[in-house]
Amino acid sequence: MGRDEARDLLIAQGADTLNHPGGTLLAHLDRVEALLTAWGARDALRLAGLCHAFYGTDGFAEQLLPLERRDELAAAIGAEAEEIVYFYASCAREFSYPAVERENGLFRDRFTGETFAPTATRRADFAELTAANELDVLRVNQELRSRHGGALLGLFTRWRGLLTGPASAAAREDLVGLRPRLDE
Repeated sequence: MGRDEARDLLIAQGADTLNHPGGTLLAHLDRVEALLTAWGARDALRLAGLCHAFYGTDGFAEQLLPLERRDELAAAIGAEAEEIVYFYASCAREFSYPAVERENGLFRDRFTGETFAPTATRRADFAELTAANELDVLRVNQELRSRHGGALLGLFTRWRGLLTGPASAAAREDLVGLRPRLDE
């Protein structure tokens, strides 16, 4: 159980040939994992970063596995990492992003419609993974950086209490010179 098993499953499901705004999906996932590793993330969060798009996301609809097969991903990366992947994939962004930094802020699961207040650890993992994901895309896709960089700078500024020091610093460094948009 670990990185090798995760990559084997990603390749078996076509992540190495699937187009993504950051190149192929596998290339993007590898870079997200590398960022989380550089920021000192624990193993479960790093593996979740490598696999965060398995069930699709609110911003990238393509699924590598249907939700009915969650056990296959859990067998490859462990239950904790798979739970982080599910949480990340299930986020209804428009509803959830504005409340993530609040202790009792509500989160909506886009698969079930359930609304709840996640734990502090779950919110921090989500923020860290979101930062790694979005910063990677903006590093390799200048058009998306121009279009969404200011909004993401505003978002990560609001989330600085959830982000680790290295993640917060990377957001500031990568998005320097952009005007933060705090309204999104």
